[in-house]
Amino acid sequence: MRATKYPQSPVAQTTSSAADGLSGAHAEEIVLRTTESADARRSRLTTGALVTLFGLLLLVLALKTTGASHFALSDAFDTVQLPTITLPGMATVLVCGLLTLLAGLGYLSGRLHGKLPAIAGTVAALAVMVGFLAWAVAGRDLPFPVTNQLNGTLAIATPLVLGSLAGVLCERAGVVNVAIEGQFLVAAFAAGVVGSVTKSIPMALVAAVIAGVLMAALLALFTITYLVDQVVMGVVINLFAAGITGFLFDQLVQPQSTELNSAPQMQNIAIPGLSKIPFFGPVLFNQTALAYIAVASVILVWFLVYRTKWGLRVRAVGEHPKAADTVGINVTMTRWSSVLMGGVFAGLGGAFFTIGSTGSFSKDMTVGNGFIALAALIMGRYHPVLAPLMALFFGFVKQMASQLSAVGVEVPSQWLLMLPYLACIIAVAGLVGRVRAPAADGVPYVKEGH
Repeated sequence: MRATKYPQSPVAQTTSSAADGLSGAHAEEIVLRTTESADARRSRLTTGALVTLFGLLLLVLALKTTGASHFALSDAFDTVQLPTITLPGMATVLVCGLLTLLAGLGYLSGRLHGKLPAIAGTVAALAVMVGFLAWAVAGRDLPFPVTNQLNGTLAIATPLVLGSLAGVLCERAGVVNVAIEGQFLVAAFAAGVVGSVTKSIPMALVAAVIAGVLMAALLALFTITYLVDQVVMGVVINLFAAGITGFLFDQLVQPQSTELNSAPQMQNIAIPGLSKIPFFGPVLFNQTALAYIAVASVILVWFLVYRTKWGLRVRAVGEHPKAADTVGINVTMTRWSSVLMGGVFAGLGGAFFTIGSTGSFSKDMTVGNGFIALAALIMGRYHPVLAPLMALFFGFVKQMASQLSAVGVEVPSQWLLMLPYLACIIAVAGLVGRVRAPAADGVPYVKEGH
């Protein structure tokens, strides 16, 4: 509980003066007390407990850390070789643990207000990542490759960013999209087959977008038009996607893998001049076309949602469809258009798994990335910028798991493979309590009189 003080207005001062004549007491200020809601308190305590736990874990790891931690800022093929940063392992982990512990205690105390919770959360997240890496590579002969880590993060996060944007468009209109995984899978299959037949990356992208839109239309048809439960329908679409792609792969693609499963792969496109900047150039300005499309998509979706009349209608439909209907907004058509547009981005994200990485399709190759995109959407508060940032976080964790395995960290490979999904569970469990979905999210709308 905290007190907020407001100076009195002239009217309030006059009233106080009149009251002074009766009581002899003079009140110079009005004190308003605000109390924390139960949901906010529960979320704060949950987050604080998780952050504190991570801080204590880092302190324990600091006691078991020996040697120095090396971080390479350049790889062997960079023209400009930057120095390798060397940090004292135990001291680095200890400092990171203390920072994380202080942030957790700040949450638990309830004394963080305004922008302080966001600052404390950011500091804790960075401290946990740096501390964990410093512990993992301490005493190793091979330095941790920072540029490879960041390059891999952007590559892995590309489909997650596009999938989270698909979720933003659907959920903002009031349609729960659990079917991102299925949209990814069908789009990956379409891109792989069409790319193999045509040997054209643009045609493969078009096929992926069409497949994503068709799956989105299936979701919209049953959830918006026929009012089927949205979560159940999303699960059904995921199962349908796994079944249909698996069947077609076994019966059609695998027997003719040379002709139907050998799609061209996207190559990195270096932006002249910018790609030569040391450290940041190769990371940010030497990516595939899909990575650039993902960045442009974030800007586009933000503009559509917050700067256009269509976006205003989408948000109105997602918050209060009945009120939107009374002012002449077609709720059904608005939801349909938003879900179909989300299918475009889901299709692009699915194309990454074939023409953006391996060049071939395999059964269930999306391995849960659609659900990670959904988690990024929830953590990002259904916002077209915050959700992609959370997708980058999950991409960072997935890439870190593979990098730590490469430098010979003595941690079982199964545990390293679990890191992304464990981070997903912990992050959603700790932060979902203070995330408010659109008020009509998941609620079917039936127009009165129909």
